Amino acid sequence: MTRDFDGDRIILRDLGFFGYHGVMPEEAVLGQRFFVDLVCGADLGEAGRSDELGHSISYAEIYEVAKAAFEERRFKLIEAVGQHIVDRLFETFPAIRWIEVRVKKPSAPIAMVAGEAAIELHRHRDAR
Repeated sequence: MTRDFDGDRIILRDLGFFGYHGVMPEEAVLGQRFFVDLVCGADLGEAGRSDELGHSISYAEIYEVAKAAFEERRFKLIEAVGQHIVDRLFETFPAIRWIEVRVKKPSAPIAMVAGEAAIELHRHRDAR
């Protein structure tokens, strides 16, 4: 992921989910694997000095919010999946200043032998 935003970050990569997102009718029936990468910008200085979870953001909680957002409803576009994850993370964690999210769809219904289709969103809290 690119580094358009500076500062401290919490990173979760290759979060695997099974979902029914997609434009094609069979995607709504059969479902498929998706992978999500998250980079969340927050000031982690106090956590680094104190060694107290209360001064940070639990990556386990970030995962749970992202998972719930991914599974909350069906979307046609992975762009909408990514935006929904961003919105839920901003709602839940006021300390997150910016988010980069990548939603990868390795089994997209296109004629490719290997690879994946993906989108990447870069969102700043004050520019939503």
